Parts: sequence; C-alpha cells; structure tokens
Amino acid sequence: MSRPRETGRNMPHQGNQTSRWHRRISAFGPAIGRGALLDLARGPLGAGLAFVIVGSALLLPSLHHWDGLFLIAPFGASAVLLFAVPNSPLAQPWSAIVGNGISAFMAVLVLSFVREPVSAAALSLSLAICAMLLSRSLHPPGGAVALVAALDPHLVDRLGYGFVLAPVLAGTAVLVGLAIIWHRLTGRVYPFRQPDALGPHGTTDKIPGQRLGLDTDDLRQILDANRQSSNLGVADLGRLIAAAEQLAAAHHMDAQKCEEFMSVDLVTVSPGTPAGRVAALFRKHGFTSIPVVTDGDRLEGVIFQIDLIRSARRAAQRHHSGFFAALTELSGAASRTAPRARDIMSVGLPAVTKDTPVGTLLPMLEDGRAEAVPVMDGARIVGIVTRSDLVSALARNAARSTTS
Repeated sequence: MSRPRETGRNMPHQGNQTSRWHRRISAFGPAIGRGALLDLARGPLGAGLAFVIVGSALLLPSLHHWDGLFLIAPFGASAVLLFAVPNSPLAQPWSAIVGNGISAFMAVLVLSFVREPVSAAALSLSLAICAMLLSRSLHPPGGAVALVAALDPHLVDRLGYGFVLAPVLAGTAVLVGLAIIWHRLTGRVYPFRQPDALGPHGTTDKIPGQRLGLDTDDLRQILDANRQSSNLGVADLGRLIAAAEQLAAAHHMDAQKCEEFMSVDLVTVSPGTPAGRVAALFRKHGFTSIPVVTDGDRLEGVIFQIDLIRSARRAAQRHHSGFFAALTELSGAASRTAPRARDIMSVGLPAVTKDTPVGTLLPMLEDGRAEAVPVMDGARIVGIVTRSDLVSALARNAARSTTS
C-alpha cells in the first residue's frame, strides 16, 4: 500500500518561499506612487516649454557674442527636479543654483592640477558632492555638471572660471525662474513651502488639522535623526504627520455612521429664492448653512453665511459702494436687484451617504474647506452634517474611550 503524499504539509512551506521571493523581486519595483493626471501633464509640459524658451533665447543674434551661453546636458536633469518634483529639497533654488555652481567650480579647480580624464572626473565628482553637502545645496545634476567639465578640458580651457558663470549659473538661474513662474501659473507651491508661512486666513496659525503640538525645530530634528532632510521638507513632514493622525482618528470612528449625527429636519430654499429671504432664514434659525434644492429634494448647492458676505463684497466692488450698504441691499427681501440663491450658492461640495463612517468627515470639514457636508441618497439630500455635529461625534468617541 503506497503512502499518501503529504501535500498539505508542504503547502505552507511553499507559500512562505513564494512570499519571500515575491518580497525580494518587489524590492526592484517602483518605489514612487502613481502620479495624478494633472502632475503627469504639468511636469513634462513645464520642462519642455522651459527648454523651448531657453533654447530659442540662445539663438538670438544679440547673444552670439556671449561664448558661455549654451545648453548643457545636466540642465535636463535639473529640469526633471524643478518641474516634476518641485517639493523635493533637492529641487529648491538654493540647491539647484548653488549645487550646480559649486560643482562647476570644483571641476574647473581640479582641471587646474589634474589633466588625466579618469582621475580628473573622479576627483571632480567627489569634491563636488563634498562641497554640496557642506553648503547644504545637494542637487544630483551637480554631479553631472562636474563630469561635463572634467571630461571636456578643452571647453574649460576656453572658458576658464567663466564656465561657472555661464553656462552653469546663468542657465540654472533661468530654469529656476521659469519653474517659479510655471508652478505659480499651474497652482503649485514653489519654492519650497516654509513652515512659518501664513495660513489660509492670513495668520501664522496652522489649520486645525495641522496643529501637531510639534514646532519647526521638533520636525527638523526628526528629519535629521532619520537622515531624511534631503528627501523631505519640514512643512511637508508636518502635513504627513497630520494626515496620518487624522486617518488614525478616522479609523477609530469607523463604527459611527453619519446617520447617527446628521440633521434631518432640513430648512431648504429653491434656486430662485432671493438672497434677502436666505439671510432672514440664517437670522431666524442660527444656521451656518442652508441647502438649495429643486423638486424631490434634489440638491443643487449649499449656501453658507460666508457666501452672503462674499456676494456683498463683490457687489460693493462692482458698484463702487460701501460694503455695509451692499450687504443691506443684498439682505433686502423685496429688492429686485438682489441676487438669488443660485447666484451665491457653493457647488461641487463633497458629499456622503448615511452609512459613511463619521471619521471620513474629518478631512472634509477641516478648516477652510467646507462648513457642512450633505448626506445624500442618490441625487436627494436626506441630511446634513455640520462641524458642530462632528464635534459631538468626537466627544462621544472620547467618552467611550475613557469608559472602556
């Protein structure tokens, strides 16, 4: 009688071995997350336009007598950082300009004493990296700048230390300037966001979701201790810690659904309701938000108190009148010139369903984004969750944690 095969005993071992091989192979896979479609277009397009501008400018007859004005290959590497990853510390203006410039200087200095190509290239690269680290201007294309000079001694003989000024410093400065303009036009923050920059309300206070109890020095110490200061900035580290804390809090609240906290006896208006009538409802009920609906409670938008103030400010600017006069006219229910609800409502707001965990609302109701989130059943609004509702949910969650 033959002995049965012990396949069941071998399977866990085989599974573990397969898992180990999978982990080893995956270590060679992509380490960068998938980029948003906007970023996939913004980076390449910006870099391409920058080189079109720079290249076209160098063809101008008025610049032909400047011997050092030409493109070098390391500018392409700099453009990748400046336009594709502008948040990186390696892509900041100091890193780019000083890093490329000091690398070029080191290469020219080495060629004054060493002419053998391999030795000159190795020494130039080593000194360039050392100089960039000492000056806190680490910029990977700087290594390529050093090699370009070391491997082309005739170019350096012709330009001398002028090679540092042009093309290196001049070309890098132009690329940085174009990157600043491009990112400002396309809605990105460049140069690097600073931790002491003003918040969205024009004050030094961070939005509530980013108040960590850690100051700038604490965050900088974390980066230095983990040797990450060349990969991540202080402000971005703060944003990541805040996002992680927010997500952790949301997970703790997953058991609580929006249905438990939402307001269901809604006071709504139609799109044609005069702004004065809306203002009267705000005064009567003390609400901070009023949904705008059509037949069947189909949501069209939400009016917040700030929407009335903004509308009055626009009217004052348009008619060159005082703000309070414009606000008084706006609040006049009988005014024929007063805007309607459809003219002042906010649209495109985030929405949830009754079964959405309350924790999901934390980033939605973060300061500066929205004051309330509609709760939807298809196209119908069935409730609304305000910041006050969210505070109630947080208080209940805290009480449960204390008693458990």
